[in-house]
Amino acid sequence: MGKRAALATYDKEFSFVSPFVKYLLFLFNLIFWMISLVLMSIGIYARMMKHAEAAMACLAVDPAILLLIVGVLMFFITFCGCVGSLRENICLLQTFCIFLTMIFLLQLAAGVLGFVFSDKARNKVSEMINNAIVHYRDDIDLQNLLDFGQKEFSCCGGVTYTDWSQNMYFNCTTDNRSRERCSVPFSCCLLSKDEAVINTMCGQGMQELPFLQAGAFIHTNGCIDKLVNWIHSNLFMLGGIALGLAIPQLVGILLSQILINQIKDQIDLQNYNLQHRTDPWQ
Repeated sequence: MGKRAALATYDKEFSFVSPFVKYLLFLFNLIFWMISLVLMSIGIYARMMKHAEAAMACLAVDPAILLLIVGVLMFFITFCGCVGSLRENICLLQTFCIFLTMIFLLQLAAGVLGFVFSDKARNKVSEMINNAIVHYRDDIDLQNLLDFGQKEFSCCGGVTYTDWSQNMYFNCTTDNRSRERCSVPFSCCLLSKDEAVINTMCGQGMQELPFLQAGAFIHTNGCIDKLVNWIHSNLFMLGGIALGLAIPQLVGILLSQILINQIKDQIDLQNYNLQHRTDPWQ
């Protein structure tokens, strides 16, 4: 009788749910949940610091909006993972797993399509850069991003330096009365380390000069070709970054599936015990 009672007690205390898997998944989601809060905070702060008219001018190219969207999406997904793992809630865990799988597949599809349809991807990037040039003076974050890209890749404009004529301030038409008419931003300029005083107006009137003459003062090649060449030269590094992004997603999918199966087994065990409570030894 004592042995039967001990076995019954063991059955009640036994659980298919592994505490290691449960709390590892919770910690995994907690880390990314905190990262999502940081991204959301940065996005909201950057958005609130802009003027209302600038905020409405270029929503499609605003880095702050991009940060905010990524932060909100991460917040929702990791919240489902945190609560689902802690409360052993199958519905929340399945939601977490489905969204994570969808994001992983979309990233994989985007990478494959970008490689297969490289010409269309190039045209899309060119369209984004041209749109950013048009709104260069409307958004300080976008301005800093473009300036950083032009300095980093030693380039100017999308295809060539005359692309800056698409901007209303740098436009080279005769009816443009802007002081920056026919100019390019300072980030296009060739800088010499020997110069004691930096000429911040070195891009003034450069669009009126021929290609070879302008090349003595500014970078004349566009950023699209430089970006494509950089991608081809750093395929292994980009592949490593893609793998680094994919591994946490695959780990999250695997852990959530393991935990879901364990919870289902635990529910089956509880249902079995409820159906067999007629044991006379209990």
